[in-house]
Amino acid sequence: MSTENEGTAVPPAPSAPPVPVDAPAAPAPQGQAPQGPYGQDLKGQPAQGQGVPDAGHPGVSSSAPDPSWPPPPPPTAPSHGDGGSGYGAGGWGSSYQQPAPKSGRGRGGLVAGILVAALVAGGLGGGLGYTLAKNNDDSTGSTTVSASTSGGDVKRDPGTVAGVAAKALPSTVTIEAEGTSGEGGTGTGFVFDKQGHIITNNHVVADAVDGGKLTATFPNGKKYDAEVIGNAQGYDVAVIKLKNAPGDLKPLTLGDSDKVAIGDATIAIGAPFGLSDTVTTGIISAKNRPVASSDGSGSQASYMSALQTDASINPGNSGGPLLDAQGNVIGINSAIQSTGNGGFGTGQSGSIGLGFAIPINQAEYVAQELIKTGKPVYAKIGASVSLDESSGGAKITDQGAGGAAPVEPGGPAAKAGLKPGDVITKLDDRVIDSGPTLIGEIWTHKPGDKVTITYERGGKQHTVDVTLGSRVGDN
Repeated sequence: MSTENEGTAVPPAPSAPPVPVDAPAAPAPQGQAPQGPYGQDLKGQPAQGQGVPDAGHPGVSSSAPDPSWPPPPPPTAPSHGDGGSGYGAGGWGSSYQQPAPKSGRGRGGLVAGILVAALVAGGLGGGLGYTLAKNNDDSTGSTTVSASTSGGDVKRDPGTVAGVAAKALPSTVTIEAEGTSGEGGTGTGFVFDKQGHIITNNHVVADAVDGGKLTATFPNGKKYDAEVIGNAQGYDVAVIKLKNAPGDLKPLTLGDSDKVAIGDATIAIGAPFGLSDTVTTGIISAKNRPVASSDGSGSQASYMSALQTDASINPGNSGGPLLDAQGNVIGINSAIQSTGNGGFGTGQSGSIGLGFAIPINQAEYVAQELIKTGKPVYAKIGASVSLDESSGGAKITDQGAGGAAPVEPGGPAAKAGLKPGDVITKLDDRVIDSGPTLIGEIWTHKPGDKVTITYERGGKQHTVDVTLGSRVGDN
């Protein structure tokens, strides 16, 4: 399965559902009522699979990743409509091919489409109202019916979606990132602390890291310049800080993503296709979903053991909070799976109910490290693994990337007795079926954590305890 990051480029128009328009009553048949621009059949390339949704590395390769950062570039794959990229054949050491540019009208097309649909519907409604009024005027027995005022006050309890949204929205921001070349995109973030730190995705702010422009706009319309405090490409997490931050910031309450259960209600907030402060709902569809994703702007991938949700997530939702029913942040919306490209004549893809969020327990740790040092810290075992999915696990290769040793001398794997050819099949109680799955699971831990690794050697199964090492920075 290939996934894609959203919000990394100024989004083109979305794949939107049809907007039904009732035809007005008319004495003479005039054909069907005008349709809005949303009913078109969208076609595109199906996403490629890996057998497990580690999204983005379905390719088979014997090349091995370097045990130290950066991981080799992800294999090439069909491009995704939101500027993201999946992966095709090839290993971590293979070259990355930038997807061909997509033609399209961009976000302006979406706005125009929405306005056209609204105007058509409004015009038909007005015509219908006039016809009914005229018929009533022609009738000798017409009466006037007053609207009821006995419905009572509307009450929105704190546990309702409306109650959660009302509390969380003031602490979310729409982020606009612009690079020195003038290119950029829109994403989302949320208030992490009262000092003005905002958590978002790395791919949302990547364009503004080196001398670009960054702004954050709250739902009340207040807009602030911001700067990148630190970014972690591998985790796809970044922290920005508001300049001249207001003193009344209210950080969102962080939940416990380890305690999330499949079927729990979810609420996502973001700016899909640039439509700020959008709220969608769903459930947790799966946990510990191995996901590898790229925004198509570089040669490196991000890896996560993700929360999967069917809450509608689209380009621009990236970096926004995924909330539970009590309004606690349980994840950062980061990637989507799409069936292909399409929509308004562009290559933009949208939600099919398969969204992925970085668990907040992991994101909180990463954010704290970024605030303290400006650099991410990654856990590691110090071994290169293959992307060959037929191995039934993460196979330690015979040679590391760039001629490096496949097992880092003196590293955690070497100390535990792991050797080239060993196939890692479990990390603690998590089944490992590929290299990217292993990376995503390792990165849910902190350096110094002790994990139990199950591996196969010579047809026999072995178990060993490994104390994870650390690597600082993405380079």
